[in-house]
Amino acid sequence: MHLSDVGELSARARRLATPGHRRILGIAGPPGAGKSTLAAQLVEALAGLAVLVPMDGFHLARAELDRLGRAGRKGAPDTFDAAGYAALLRRLRTPGEEGPVYAPAFDRTLEEPIAGSVPVPPHIPLVVTEGNYLLHDDGPWAPVRGLLDEVWFLDLDPDVRVRRLVDRHVRFGKPRPYAERWVAGSDETNARLVDRGRDRADLVVRLRPTS
Repeated sequence: MHLSDVGELSARARRLATPGHRRILGIAGPPGAGKSTLAAQLVEALAGLAVLVPMDGFHLARAELDRLGRAGRKGAPDTFDAAGYAALLRRLRTPGEEGPVYAPAFDRTLEEPIAGSVPVPPHIPLVVTEGNYLLHDDGPWAPVRGLLDEVWFLDLDPDVRVRRLVDRHVRFGKPRPYAERWVAGSDETNARLVDRGRDRADLVVRLRPTS
């Protein structure tokens, strides 16, 4: 099934947001596809019924990537705490009454995860989570798909996606030649891996690019 209208997508997300029942909606897709933008639009449209919990909060810290020798592959599956992300999803599926669960976020200016950044109160019926590897079925990522009630795969014309990625890296301080090399190497390697999970999604979303 394919949808391309944000209004239709918001209506579909709203059907998941049933008070008294916690559900988790995942938005997957390759780097630069617009996952965080769409997720934020959905949360805004649901007006207090949803909270956004990004997968990127589980990036390993730069010091740990350096220790492991993985800093040059930042964004690959083994540069995240996948088991920690799955553990958080389990907690979010069964909210208690003791108060909010706190999720980490990722600060693009610092290029570091920030713990305890996103409160998820127990009464919120829908958690929207977005990231590259929600449909990845290897190693510690394998349990993630089963912890999500629905997963959408966000598709975008590759040329537009690559241009957006380069511009984003430049906006956050990288020289354009470096950004272009990084996207062509690391980001596109990860994009090909992410695309393998497309068939495991409940919905493929193709939005018209705005830029």
